Amino acid sequence: MKICLLGPTAPFRGGIAHTTALLCRALRDRHHVELFSFSRQYPKWLFPGKSDRDDSQAPLTVPGTRYTIDSMNPLTWLRTARSIVREKPDLVIIPWWVAFWAPVFGTICRHLRKHSNAELVFLCHNVVEHESSRLKQMLTRAVLLYGDRFVILSGQDRRNLLRMLPDAKAQVCFLPTFAGLHEERVEKNAAKAGLGLQGPVLLFFGFVRPYKGLDVLLDAMPRIRERTAATLLVVGEFWKDREKYFEQIDRLGLKGCVRIHDSYVPNEEVPLYFGAADAVVLPYRSATASAICQLAFGFGRPVVATRVGCLAEVVQDGISGRLVDPEDPKAFADAVGDILDPENLGRYTAGVRETARRFSWENLADSLTGSITSETPCEL
Repeated sequence: MKICLLGPTAPFRGGIAHTTALLCRALRDRHHVELFSFSRQYPKWLFPGKSDRDDSQAPLTVPGTRYTIDSMNPLTWLRTARSIVREKPDLVIIPWWVAFWAPVFGTICRHLRKHSNAELVFLCHNVVEHESSRLKQMLTRAVLLYGDRFVILSGQDRRNLLRMLPDAKAQVCFLPTFAGLHEERVEKNAAKAGLGLQGPVLLFFGFVRPYKGLDVLLDAMPRIRERTAATLLVVGEFWKDREKYFEQIDRLGLKGCVRIHDSYVPNEEVPLYFGAADAVVLPYRSATASAICQLAFGFGRPVVATRVGCLAEVVQDGISGRLVDPEDPKAFADAVGDILDPENLGRYTAGVRETARRFSWENLADSLTGSITSETPCEL
């Protein structure tokens, strides 16, 4: 097939940029793919982090990427749409994650509908974003109406889409593991030594945002420490309310067992943190797709997570990790204690190796191209 793929990629950072790059590689194994990306993604005044650029020494690049879309310049949206039409693609794949992109992708889709016979398939990272509103949902629906098919990364988000568009052709295909993003591995004891750590290590990784429940995890830490001398690594950029978490750490007396790295982690440092972890913790209040969970699986680390969104679908409770109800520090602490028990940790780690085989980039690529057409999750 001839495919045009839209989405962020290096030099932009984050899970969606990595997903775009790895998906493009998988598609190019079987098809001709042109990747259209951004010359500017977000204006500086709007992006809540320090930068949306990836400062990794070895960013995940895609040869031949066309950086044609400036989010603040409508002329570039039309030029990109015209370039896609000239390619005469069979299929156009468009990512969706926040309503900010409604004017950009809406303009491109409207032009393609008039001037191209290509099938339009949306890859939905979030149908309903984490900080949603009625206006955002209206904008989302206006753009997704252009879609011929949808590939959704969780069953919950598929239900969100069908509430919005009851007749949508929507298939769930879970996010693959990110093992291919980080070929390097760091042995656990060496990684702990490199970070100056001893004993069990829990890893909370990624941007710190309210829906990810770090405050719930911190409330669970005193009970976790009653059972095991675990250290919590919080590794990722705080987007807001940073001081609130530091005050909570002080109030709970956790200074000696919580280590914070308040910064985006370049690709070459990721194996060190996941190498040091005995388990990855995701105390989320809500979730659609979770790149952090799939990173953990890619590095062979069991997960303690809440029973929300995709986490309840991809984590096999009692096999590759533990699932508990959200907003319950006691239950979360008990689950962490179960996984870190020396008699159990090896069993959970072996379960992760088996689980990780369920998630592949080839499955996601085949779902998008229509090679897998079942409406059941393409997890096998």
